[in-house]
Amino acid sequence: MERTDGNSYARGFVTGALIGGLAGAVVALLFAPKSGRELRRDIAERTSELYDRAQEALNPKQLGEELPPVAINQGKLRAQAIVDAARQHAEQLLSSAEQVLRDARTKATHAKEQIQENIERVREAAKASVEAFKSELSSEE
Repeated sequence: MERTDGNSYARGFVTGALIGGLAGAVVALLFAPKSGRELRRDIAERTSELYDRAQEALNPKQLGEELPPVAINQGKLRAQAIVDAARQHAEQLLSSAEQVLRDARTKATHAKEQIQENIERVREAAKASVEAFKSELSSEE
């Protein structure tokens, strides 16, 4: 049972890798500066090569020989460890980013309050200046 799951997993991985390789090869060929005839010939050759490789890689007999269940399980464990480490690192980065955001909000709020206080002081000073100017004008008359 375990061997079938491992083969299925490995087979799916190999299939995905080959499909990705084929897609990459086709894109690379499409962007290469070649004539249409050369491009079609290159695509056909690459497709044929990749198809042959896929047939070889997906051969159950070879797959079982190349990847014993122990190796497949070790690969799964390594992959899971990498995913877990990446997830933990991402969570730490997110936590740090949230703390930076909280600090920035606090500083922005404090700065806003200081600016509002300064604006109020300038208003009061301007009112006092206007009052002093008016009173000086009325005392001269």
